[in-house]
Amino acid sequence: MSLPSRVALCDVGPRDGFQFEDQFIPTDLKVATITALADAGVPRIQVTSFVHPEWVPQMRDAESVCERLPPRDDVTYAGLALNQKGLERAHNAGLSQVDLSIATHDQHSLDNANVTVDEAVAQAEEMVRYAHEHGLEAQMGFQTVFGYQEPGDTPLPQVVDMSRHFAEMGVESISLADSTGLAHPHMIQERVEAVLKAIGDVPLVLHLHDTRGLGLANVYAALECGVDRFDTSLAGMGGCPFIEGATGNIATEDTAYLLDGLGIESGIDRAAVSRASRRIEEELDKQFPGKLHRL
Repeated sequence: MSLPSRVALCDVGPRDGFQFEDQFIPTDLKVATITALADAGVPRIQVTSFVHPEWVPQMRDAESVCERLPPRDDVTYAGLALNQKGLERAHNAGLSQVDLSIATHDQHSLDNANVTVDEAVAQAEEMVRYAHEHGLEAQMGFQTVFGYQEPGDTPLPQVVDMSRHFAEMGVESISLADSTGLAHPHMIQERVEAVLKAIGDVPLVLHLHDTRGLGLANVYAALECGVDRFDTSLAGMGGCPFIEGATGNIATEDTAYLLDGLGIESGIDRAAVSRASRRIEEELDKQFPGKLHRL
């Protein structure tokens, strides 16, 4: 099976990575990191999330970050919104793209948001309608697609039906998240192929974690299915702070290295991303799990 000739990466480090840190990241460093990623050729950056500061204190400066984003015609800035209030804040902050996200596993939905999946879908429908009415492009993201408590315990038919439903609503893309890092290549191919058949021409994005060391193996499995958009995080920062043990996004530099080796264009300057990663490690005095930025 032929691989894509070009792949687009979205660096979620400024949101997913920074929100995982206990030490508050200064707004100056957040903006500098976003700027460095843009200069390194990253075409899409998830810059912040619009959540209650009581739950995610790290994101309490979301509006300030957005105000200071360097204008770029070649970069898309997106923000995560988990409810209607967050969506309205993203719109008022001037973002043109918003990432929405709901669970696909009932127990996870109850544990994380205190709603059933059906209730979460109804809320997300209203958010998609609001986004369309206000000129926002919305990515619809699904959490724990590859399992919550054990691999594959999220029903695949439910994932497929939800993907089809929101694709028909006209979202910009569908994103499948391995929130718990339970996925393996066979499951990636099975679930990706099923969703691709359901969503037609709507782009598919994968958000993979490297919790069990299979992150790049899962990228390759998805590439074989034709997936050409992935979420990554500089230095491999982040994870899911609301799921115990769900650490480690696939690193932007490491993923770009894999793509380069496969002859797939990404437009990413790995050395520039690595410099940004090393700066963060120096500022926070800690080492992140990515590999290439330390070479």
